[in-house]
Amino acid sequence: MPLHRVCRIFMLFSLCVVFFTPQCNGGNILVFPVDGSHWINMEVLLEELHARGHNITVIRPSTSWYIPEKSPLYSSITIKIHGDTTTFFNLFIQEQMKARRETASLLTFIKITKGFFSMITEGHSLWCDSMAQIFDDPKMVKSLKDSQYDLLLADPGIGIGVVLAKYLKLPLVFNARWLTSGEGHFVMAPSPLSYIPVLGSGLTDKMNFHQRVKNVLFYSLIWFQEKFLMGPIYDSMCKKYMEGGCDIVSLFQDADIWLFRTDFVFDFPRPTMPNVVYIGGFQCKPAQPLPADLEDFVQSAGEHGVIIMTLGSMITALPKEVAEEIASVFAKMPQKVIWRHKGERPSTLGNSTLMMDWMPQKDLLGHPQVKLFVTHGGTNGLQEAIYNGVPVLGIPLIFDQHDNLIRMQERGAAKMLELADINGHTFEEGIKEVLYKDSYRKNMQRLSSLHRDQPVAPIDKAIFWTEYVMRHKGARHLRTEAYKMPWYSYYCIDVMLFLMTALAVLLLSVFAVFRLICCPSKRTTKSKLS
Repeated sequence: MPLHRVCRIFMLFSLCVVFFTPQCNGGNILVFPVDGSHWINMEVLLEELHARGHNITVIRPSTSWYIPEKSPLYSSITIKIHGDTTTFFNLFIQEQMKARRETASLLTFIKITKGFFSMITEGHSLWCDSMAQIFDDPKMVKSLKDSQYDLLLADPGIGIGVVLAKYLKLPLVFNARWLTSGEGHFVMAPSPLSYIPVLGSGLTDKMNFHQRVKNVLFYSLIWFQEKFLMGPIYDSMCKKYMEGGCDIVSLFQDADIWLFRTDFVFDFPRPTMPNVVYIGGFQCKPAQPLPADLEDFVQSAGEHGVIIMTLGSMITALPKEVAEEIASVFAKMPQKVIWRHKGERPSTLGNSTLMMDWMPQKDLLGHPQVKLFVTHGGTNGLQEAIYNGVPVLGIPLIFDQHDNLIRMQERGAAKMLELADINGHTFEEGIKEVLYKDSYRKNMQRLSSLHRDQPVAPIDKAIFWTEYVMRHKGARHLRTEAYKMPWYSYYCIDVMLFLMTALAVLLLSVFAVFRLICCPSKRTTKSKLS
């Protein structure tokens, strides 16, 4: 081929690359994540943002369990935490599981609630005290301001990132489901307690009178938590570092975009707002091939298939007596079992059970041999089960897990066992019910079909709206100003009082005029008769 034709083809190809390749102007993103399973979600977003050319800086605690200091995805700012977070959190988990082994009663509920309030108060106090390393360091503050970040991406489970965004005057995007005081919708969208269940209530969106009373009482606990536990911690920090102070709830409400880690395949329908983008299951991907030895084990199960069991990233082992009962049941089942368990090896463990410190959960759930998922009910695991159509047997332990499993059970895709009720008989019956009652698999596969039937993948929505905020320096036009109104104006109490007063004045005026007109005629009639 002549050289001039080769040159023309090369130039044409170059022009095509320039004009038809999507353009990406890399932004500068500051990230404040939450550790544990929350970080797993955040890291998925960071991988996508990094792939699109964005420069990322992550603020992490020195005691982090999962957030590495060095990463090809980001540079990091490490904050020294003044306290042993690992020890006090592990003690909290142990106490919670011990309480959940007791028979359900008011005393058990008080123990669980008291332990939870104590843990979150200590955790948030530690973070607020430690953030003085940033706010009291002029060089650090100058460095953050000089970096000219385009936005702050935060998980609002801890409120520090929200305060920092306000301090640096940055647009704010949330990777959220939970706030410092419960489910995020309750601070930024209408949430009628008549059909919106509160975290911890264990209710669905169909409530009778007694359940609605229970829902209101649980909401009062959330209100107490925010007003008297979380609020003062952040108010103190805001008063010290922010001119005029600030209110943490108002800062939440001022966020530009909420990337919400749920959807209405998983959650109950409810009112929402224009700046909420639902990205439930955004971390889910098609299954990758298993390691050769694990694939051999899975295939050896034959027609009976495989059961997988894991309790998530924070809980490595169940109480010993529970683990023994579960292992004995697995030993009797014809299925092979893969169990993520780091505790003491149960003496009743059978040859058909493979125990692992870590398992490729996403890839196993996507394997056609997997028939059942035994889980604690974390959001990530349940959404991955939905994505792959695998029915669930749930054992809720802490936080939102009970409420998550209620949602799956209500849709007929899961069965839930309370930790206090687990023994060899109940666990075996639960396993067999979900395995052999076909409705569980059919209902889960229906949810999978609904979840996958979307015009835009959840991860693509998350990236688009994050970059949208960068392009437009925020998204104020999508935020409601309702939260700036006093409560009596929001609920139109002042309007109702005005209208009632006006109506009363009108009625009294009419009555007065009527009496003025009628009474003289009566007196005249009486005088004539006399």
